[in-house]
Order: sequence, then C-alpha cells, then structure tokens
Amino acid sequence: MAWFAPKPVLLPDVIALNAEYLNDKTAFVDRDRRVSWREFGAGTNRVANALTAAGLGKGDRVVVLMKNSYAMAEAMFGIIRGGFVAVPLNVAITDAAVAGMIANSAARAVIASDEHVARVEGLRPQLGGQLGDRFVAVDADVGGWKDYAAFVGAAAAEAAARADIDPRDECNIIYSSGTTGLPKGIVHDHACRQAWAREMAVALRYHSGARTLCNLGLFSNISWVAMLATIYAGGTIVIDRQFAAGHCLAHIQRERITHTAMVPLQYQKLVESEHLDQYDLSSLDAYMCCGSPLAPALKRAIMDRLPGQFIELYGLTEGLVTILPPEDMAASIESVGRPAPGQRLAILGNDDAILEAGEPGEIVGTAPYMMAGYHDNDEANVEATWTHPDGSRWLRTGDIGKVDAEGFLTLVDRKKDMIISGGQNVFPADIEAVMLEHENVSEVAVVGVPHDKWGETPLAVVVAAGDVDPEALTAWTNARTGKQQRINAAVLVSELPRNPNGKVLKRELRKTFADFAARG
Repeated sequence: MAWFAPKPVLLPDVIALNAEYLNDKTAFVDRDRRVSWREFGAGTNRVANALTAAGLGKGDRVVVLMKNSYAMAEAMFGIIRGGFVAVPLNVAITDAAVAGMIANSAARAVIASDEHVARVEGLRPQLGGQLGDRFVAVDADVGGWKDYAAFVGAAAAEAAARADIDPRDECNIIYSSGTTGLPKGIVHDHACRQAWAREMAVALRYHSGARTLCNLGLFSNISWVAMLATIYAGGTIVIDRQFAAGHCLAHIQRERITHTAMVPLQYQKLVESEHLDQYDLSSLDAYMCCGSPLAPALKRAIMDRLPGQFIELYGLTEGLVTILPPEDMAASIESVGRPAPGQRLAILGNDDAILEAGEPGEIVGTAPYMMAGYHDNDEANVEATWTHPDGSRWLRTGDIGKVDAEGFLTLVDRKKDMIISGGQNVFPADIEAVMLEHENVSEVAVVGVPHDKWGETPLAVVVAAGDVDPEALTAWTNARTGKQQRINAAVLVSELPRNPNGKVLKRELRKTFADFAARG
C-alpha cells in the first residue's frame, strides 16, 4: 500500500496551480492587453461559475464560435475548468455546418463573438430547445443574447465546489478539417489532453520562458498543441488575430517570440518575404511546422533563413504524432521523423498484416494522447480502428507511409488521394515532389480525374511562380516521372483551395475538374 496516493493532475489543476504560484507572471498577450496567470485563473473560474449558474451540469457541451482573442481562450479553458466540454468551431465553415455541429454535439450553450453572433442568431429557428436562453455574445449587442462581460463579471472569481473531474471525462470536441469527407467530432478526454500537454511540451522543447505566438485559429488542434504545451510549461501565450508575413515578423520581434506552431504555407511566406532580413528574430528558440506535407526544399529554406531550432511534426488530431527534430533534419530530411515518446507505430499491408521496414502501407499507431473516439459516430470509430495482435486498439490514419530500419517515417500519400490508373497505384505526392523542382512552380496539387481508358488519370493543378506554358510543363514533368505517373495535363490556377490550417482541399479540385479528361 502506497503512503501517498495523489490525485491525477489534469489541465484544470495545472491552470489553478499556475494561477497560485506564477501569479503575476504574464499568461496571455492580446494586442495591448496583458493578462497575468492570477487573472487568467480568476477569469476561467468566473466562466465556469457563470455557466453553472446558468443551469449547466458536468459534461454538458458548450460551443465556442469566436475570432482569436483573449476572451476566446478564457472562455474555452473556463468551460473545461467547470467540468463542461469545450466545442470550438472553425469560423470559416458554412452556416449549415455550424447548425449541424451544434446539433451533433448536443450543445447546451453557445458563446460567439462579433459577426458570428449574427450567424448563430439567424440559425436559432433550426437549433433545438436544449440551448434555452444560453446564448452569450462577446463584443456584440444583440437582443436575446447575454453580454459576455456582464455574464462572466457577475460570477465569483473563486473556484466553486463541483464534482471531481475524472481523467476519462470528456474535455473537448474538435471537429475534423473535413479534407477527405464530412467533419467528425474528435473527443479528447482529460487524460488525453494532459498527455498532449506533457508530451508535446517535451518533444517541442517548451520551457517556463516560452513566449508562444498563436496566429492560427484557436479552434485548431495545432493552436491547442501550442497553448497546452505553454500552459504546462508555465510560459506566455501571445494571441494574434491574423497572419501576414510582415505582420508576423514584426510580432516576433516586438514580443520576443520563442515558440510557435504554424503550417507550411505560413513558413513559405516568411522565408520568401523580401523584408525578412529587416527584423530581429534572434529570440526564436524552437518552432514547429505541421498540418500538411512539407517539401524538403522548404525545410532547407526554413533552416537557412530562420534562427533557432526548427521541428517538423506529423500528426492527427485523433492522436498520432511523429517528430523530426533539428539534429535529425539534415540526415533524414525526406522523412517526418520518428514516433514521439510513448507511442507505438506500424505499417499495414492490404491484408492488415504488419509490413517489414521499407514497405509502404497504411500508418497505424497508438499513444497516450489518443482520442476517446468520434462523437456519436460508431461507424467512423469502427473504420478508424485496427486491432493489434495483442488485443489493443490502434488508430488507422488513412495515410500511406513507410518506416526505415532506424524508425524514421516517410509519408507516401493520403490513402483516399491515391489514384488507381490502369490498375496501378499512383501516389500524387511523388508527382508533386517532381513538379516542385521546376523553377516556375510555386504550388501544385495532383488529383485523379475520371478517364474512359485508364479509369483515373493524374491531373496537376498548378500555381505558377513565373511564366509557365501548361503543355511544356506537362512534357517536362512526364520526362521525369515513371510511365504510370505521367500526368494527363497541367492546369494553371491563381490559388489552391485550402482549409484554415493550410491543407489543400483535394476533394474540391476533384469536383472542379471531374469532367476534365472528357473536355478534350
């Protein structure tokens, strides 16, 4: 029998302890506003107490539809501190999707800001009665909505007595980006989120002096990784409302940013900025890139042009992560690194048997930060599950990759993006890697389009960096690829459709060019 049996320290506990011991240290910076850990602790308590007074109980879900701001962070973490479940929504989704996600999550309250209040107000006839009058508005004056400042300000700043939070209680639901289908609600419980905070703080080299820039939407799991790691380390989170290369560079210089988490397109714009050398970026310590595949040429450019330690992360919100640290970057630049500590990973063949090193197949894995499952979606949970011979449940990623003898994972492609042409498997990423070597190709996405003879044929959708003749580019590409990889054509566009995290929406391209082969 153990003399001491301490309770698990979960995210609400970490926030409370930081408020107690870090007190006046800055926890958040939002424009000119600086909020101490003590103030953040009190603010999140007020949110929790206000929602309790409004009739919510443990486990009830609260939708947050807000632009980046300190109020958004206070609301999300206040929801969690109260034993409720935070459901932050992507602000770029359609009104129909907002209504669908509110209904799917069975939310009992909504907190929205600015223009998003009007969006939700227009949807109220479609929303169920479970919301009651629990509509809370930030920076908006709309009849029938509670003012956030007054709603929270009237509540006590001290933690109220409430049911203990169990490690397996739900913490948040984050809806998937939907790049390959309808979004699914990814449920993280408190044990999972604590593991995310702990493991990512170590893997991404956070410390108490971290000053972390968050300029992606705070609804994104990329931002959650950065925020959780910073909270766990007791650092400072610097919130930005938007991204523009010059603005970001100035923000890094002004706030002495040490850490950030951004997507490849953002880094590309930074390193290509003609003003890059005008800013003092010497504060940068360790910064991460994730969200979509990162070309080796861009990795080299980032390492050459930015100071500090560059780290690549491949991962899913569902809970699978590999890390390529700076010390391995040069030797294994084609890879996305090795599994993060505590994680197991394998590659499966078409028969679901584990493959040997070097053979491509579906990536599966398990980790302490695995999701609890998809909310109210048993079919998706079954599809996402592979059962290991030892009986444990592992996550199917839907990504194709291969692992070398040293454990480094190389991504091949998305399973759903794979093209079957003439009965042969064609991976778009292989073709895209070749085309990005062309001096006048800035971005490219290869998708399969229907073809009478081959079933599918590869089509390259290109954003040019200079003068490009599509026919000449097609010939240039096909001279450098295998026979089965030859593209049917190259088409030029001004920009590729992307979600807010920078992932190319290939399903939109497939829809746009579905009849391309038949046109000519």
